Amino acid sequence: MPSYKSLVDKQRTYFKSGATRSLEKRKHALNQLKAMIEEDGEELANAIFQDLHRDGHMEVGMTARAIDECLQKLEEWSAPTKLPSGGLLDPNSDQLYIVREPVGVVLIISPWNFPLITSVPLVQALAAGNTVILKPSELAQHTAEAFERVVKKRFNEELFAVVNGAVQETTDLLSERFDHIVYTGNPAVAKVIMSAAAKHLTPVTLELGGKNPTVILDDADVELAAEKIVGAKMMNCGQICINPDYVLTTSNTKPKLISAIREAFEKQGELRDNAAFARIINERHFDRLKALASKTNGKLAWKADGEEDRIGKFLPPSVYEIEADDELMKDEIFGPILPIITVDGIDQALHFIQEREKPLAAYIFSKCPEATRRFITETWSGGVCVNDLQTHAFVSNVPFGGVGNSGVGRINGKYSFDNFTHEKTVLIRGGVGKEIPLNKL
Repeated sequence: MPSYKSLVDKQRTYFKSGATRSLEKRKHALNQLKAMIEEDGEELANAIFQDLHRDGHMEVGMTARAIDECLQKLEEWSAPTKLPSGGLLDPNSDQLYIVREPVGVVLIISPWNFPLITSVPLVQALAAGNTVILKPSELAQHTAEAFERVVKKRFNEELFAVVNGAVQETTDLLSERFDHIVYTGNPAVAKVIMSAAAKHLTPVTLELGGKNPTVILDDADVELAAEKIVGAKMMNCGQICINPDYVLTTSNTKPKLISAIREAFEKQGELRDNAAFARIINERHFDRLKALASKTNGKLAWKADGEEDRIGKFLPPSVYEIEADDELMKDEIFGPILPIITVDGIDQALHFIQEREKPLAAYIFSKCPEATRRFITETWSGGVCVNDLQTHAFVSNVPFGGVGNSGVGRINGKYSFDNFTHEKTVLIRGGVGKEIPLNKL
């Protein structure tokens, strides 16, 4: 049975030596990452294609932009803040600061669906002056192995290491003490990780998913909604945590929506030959989705052309008209199946969403300002899009994270950097602080 104690101890010793603290060392690590992406990005993109049968260059590009942002903003994000002294303090001799410091050894456990993008928090963790151990998903085997190869070429494991393996390796890693753990995946595994972290009082960031609702009201642009739904289900074959999981719409709008979805999919041509349409990650998940479809009591409203292929992991998209208690509503679908539930309007749609776990994303298509306002204020979710799907998660300067069952904490850009940074209050009395330059704290 593997033990990762020596690796974690090595990183903790390196961190405690102060080797990661200076901005120069952090910039060096970021430039190493940048060189890795520039020189080995094609290998990583090809590995993503082997795992998911889709273009991986978008993930490579997003990773490169995250590195560039950290290099540009590092000094600003890291700078100590001098605060005014007053009240109990003597403004003539006392100094009050907020000093930003790294937290220590960080473990990042990333999933298979977007294996490179979901590993990006390692960029901000290194920028913040931490050491990092990355555990990629074994389901995206080619990407995990490629990641380990390219990282080993440029990094000593005392600063940044990739650990490959499956459940046992993850379990063994979690038995060690870390200073922060980031996990992207599902709530069931998140509970295991949170329990393991609690033994060491380790803070966690959990980026999960959920059954993301999409409300389409009678005044909506139905063609736009259908186009966005098709785009979302085409992206990674619906295997994305912010994917629209189900639709709530009226009996008046439903037939128009189904017809528009069919037309929008048909514009994509033969999906088996379409490079934008990914494959199911493995046969187990293929079987899971097939089992869901076999258990539904709903009506198959539409299904794309093409033969299902378990070996090739090709599953054509489908649309079902269902009731609220259908099998398709029990768990996150995470695939190209779309259930549609009939509601009589915004009131029933809001009640339906409120009665369920808080999703990672919630969507509405409407031209009505009041209905839109109510949707934003009367539902709880990680994020909201109005007349769009998923785009909010690709904006760089906003937080990304869930709430309740869909996650704990937030990441993305500076929010990730702050996640891996402790803001330490420093009070210096007796005039000593006047002799310490702010940039030396």
